[in-house]
Amino acid sequence: MLRGLEWHAPAGDSRFLDVDVLPLGEGETGTVVTFTDATERHRLTDRLRETQRELEGAHLDIQTSNEELETMNEELQSTVEELETTNEELQSTNEELETMNAELQSTNDELHEANQNLVQRGDEVDEVNAFLAAILRSLRRAVVVLDPQMLVRVWNERAVDLWGLTTDEVAGQHLMNLDVGFPVTELRDPLRRCLEGSSEQEELMLKARNRRGMPIHCDVVVSPLVGEDELLGAILLMGEHRDAADTGGGA
Repeated sequence: MLRGLEWHAPAGDSRFLDVDVLPLGEGETGTVVTFTDATERHRLTDRLRETQRELEGAHLDIQTSNEELETMNEELQSTVEELETTNEELQSTNEELETMNAELQSTNDELHEANQNLVQRGDEVDEVNAFLAAILRSLRRAVVVLDPQMLVRVWNERAVDLWGLTTDEVAGQHLMNLDVGFPVTELRDPLRRCLEGSSEQEELMLKARNRRGMPIHCDVVVSPLVGEDELLGAILLMGEHRDAADTGGGA
């Protein structure tokens, strides 16, 4: 018996045949050859084999996909754990930020209160400065305030009128460097004694020339400027006394 013999039909089609060769009955000579068309069975077998190969390939693909899914699942699990950790950290950070925000709010309230106090103090200082400026303008004597290094800090309007230099011109200048008609060098020793604390007041009468070039006698009172626990500088009070002998004219 032969199975699946391929036969090319005259029309060009391929057919598959099963051939059975059987001897004739007893006493007879010859054989009986039977041809059975197995083309459909052969095609079904080929299709079955192809399907089997496709199934095996699909199984391998499924196996590979399953492994990839397992790997992906592990990665997702790891990612979930990382996200949980990150969420905990974010929660902790959020709590810290809330605490910090509360502290900043408290600090802001304190700064706002401090700012209001500073504004109030500034207004008070402005009032005091305006009051002191009014006092200095009202005095009929020139007032000069020096710091411990003899630098000019206050120079009132009467000092401007007497010596001709403006406040801006003398502010921060050393008294001994001022170019005025007043013998400032003669104040060096009295000032030094007041700044050292060895004298509570020095009084002098000095010859000078005012801003108009007229000779005058100038009485000067030098006093230390005393703070709560330290000497802050010195105060000069100057008054003008014209010399009648020098102002009488030379006619």
